[in-house]
Amino acid sequence: MLLELRKDQDLDDILERSKTDPVLIFKHSTQCSISGEVHREFMDFVAKAPQLKAVVVLVIENRRLSDTVAERLGVRHESPQALLIKDGRTIWHASHWSITSEALVSALRSYAQPAHQRN
Repeated sequence: MLLELRKDQDLDDILERSKTDPVLIFKHSTQCSISGEVHREFMDFVAKAPQLKAVVVLVIENRRLSDTVAERLGVRHESPQALLIKDGRTIWHASHWSITSEALVSALRSYAQPAHQRN
C-alpha cells in the first residue's frame, strides 16, 4: 500500500498505524535528479511488497509537512530520504544513494520484525 502524505492528520494516522505495522516514509524532491532515481527504486520495491505500508512526502510541494516529519521523528531532513517507523518512532533511516532495495530489505528484516523472528 502506497499513500502520499499531504497533511498533519495523514502523518498522525501513519504514526498510529506504525504501532501495529512498520511503515516506510520516503521524502522525495521532484526537482532533484538523484531523488528521481532513488524514487524509482523505492517505487519498484514497494510494488513488489504490497503488504508493506509505505508513504511518500513530496518535499518541494509540501515543505511544511516535510519539516514536521523531521521534527516529530527526530531525523534531520534530507531528500531523498527513507525512514522506517515502528511504534511511532524512527528505527532506521537512510538518504541519497544509500536507499536501495537491498538496504530496505535489510532494514525491514533487522529492525521491523519481532525479536523472535530475526535471523
